[in-house]
Amino acid sequence: MIYVFTGQGGGKTIAALGLALRACGQGKSVVIIQFMKGRRDTGEYKAARKVGYKIYQFGRKGFVNVKNPAPLDYELAKNGFKKARSVKADLLILDEISLAVAIGLLPESEVLNFLKKMPKSRDLVLTGRQVPNSFLKIADGASEIKKIKHVFDKGVKAKRGIEY
Repeated sequence: MIYVFTGQGGGKTIAALGLALRACGQGKSVVIIQFMKGRRDTGEYKAARKVGYKIYQFGRKGFVNVKNPAPLDYELAKNGFKKARSVKADLLILDEISLAVAIGLLPESEVLNFLKKMPKSRDLVLTGRQVPNSFLKIADGASEIKKIKHVFDKGVKAKRGIEY
């Protein structure tokens, strides 16, 4: 099955991590590939050893300029996709892959071809804003997370254990 978590609201990665937690609790193997993320001080990165999933990050510590990505951003995304094609797991989470495709870090056609060739025994989760329609067409389930309001709108800074 292919599941998509998209939208402008916060919680796409958290939703995917909830599935990872359930899968690990049932003895399933889980691999998370994070695109455009490279901070190892996040809760999900630190929890990997405790919970039992594997997590690989393919991004730098700072934010990607989505209007003008740096050459390094393209290289890291390419390396992340290469890793995604090589892993074996019951559940594979491709965190932020939708946005990576939307801003041109990865070719949509290559990712779509990969998704179509996914073994039936593997569940797959895609997260990120601006999900391509081609991904939605082949997805078995899709949820859009809509922002109603967010603490960032009040100027509140990211809180350890909540936003990261």
